[in-house]
Amino acid sequence: MPRVAAIDCGTNSIRLLVADADDGRQLTDVHRETRIVRLGKGVDATGRLAPEAIERTREALADYTDILRAAGAERLRMVATSATRDAANREDFFGMVRDTLGQDAEVISGDTEARLSFTGAVGDLSAEDGPFVVVDVGGGSTEVVIGTRDNGGVDVWAARSVDIGCVRITERCLRSDPPTDAERADARELARSVLAEAFEHVPVRDARTWVGVAGTVTTLSAVSMDLPEYDSEVLHLSRLKLPELYRVSDDLLSRSRERRMAYGAMHPGRVDVIGGGALIVAVLAEELAERANITELVVSEHDILDGIALSLL
Repeated sequence: MPRVAAIDCGTNSIRLLVADADDGRQLTDVHRETRIVRLGKGVDATGRLAPEAIERTREALADYTDILRAAGAERLRMVATSATRDAANREDFFGMVRDTLGQDAEVISGDTEARLSFTGAVGDLSAEDGPFVVVDVGGGSTEVVIGTRDNGGVDVWAARSVDIGCVRITERCLRSDPPTDAERADARELARSVLAEAFEHVPVRDARTWVGVAGTVTTLSAVSMDLPEYDSEVLHLSRLKLPELYRVSDDLLSRSRERRMAYGAMHPGRVDVIGGGALIVAVLAEELAERANITELVVSEHDILDGIALSLL
């Protein structure tokens, strides 16, 4: 039973999974952790990764390196996504990774990111619930992918990554605390226009089940359930009916930062950008309701991190 380690470094967070894999390609977690490092803070405006953001990421990566080595991980893959794809000084980041981790991080394309997210997201779902449309709302990008799964693996039909995420939309549009009506309208229009590209390339009309992954979606579910603290076991495969999803999205956008922080399950590193992420999810819900008659969102705690780990087998 090989022990593998996966690291996913995105615009807002860096995450680690150490897991054992059996012959059936099922993963058993040994260690799973997320840290909010905001690597992509300001990169949309400046085109560069800030030195302090790289240093925050280095500190987290150094701890992750110690953890995976102590756990005896035999295979390791680290991928970097939207923020590093866009940055002019991305070699500063890659040099730091080599010095800290002892190997390179891979910059993956948006489509590869989408396919890895799909593989991780649908593993615990019944094949009969497919076709699945999986959506990953990240910090700098959003991935939309449709496909099916069976005992032999997954079959991805189409995937698209577009440059809209909770950090990017917040920095561009949602500058007030709380955002003004005009800012919210501008953000909604931006989300619709950018997401239109994804829906042009991903035929979602045949989808039966919508699966959402990553921190924005799991936080929406946690807020809906008013969890006193974040609980991944409770959140995994939880479901949000669309009226409740819209209610939570509106609530988060109307609250000040201080009032958003009052939610017990709210991560301090996500509080500044959760409103933007919630708005993107609400726009996705509207589009999927119209295009595929989708009525609820299935929340998965398994995502690109699990896909990266499975790719090592």
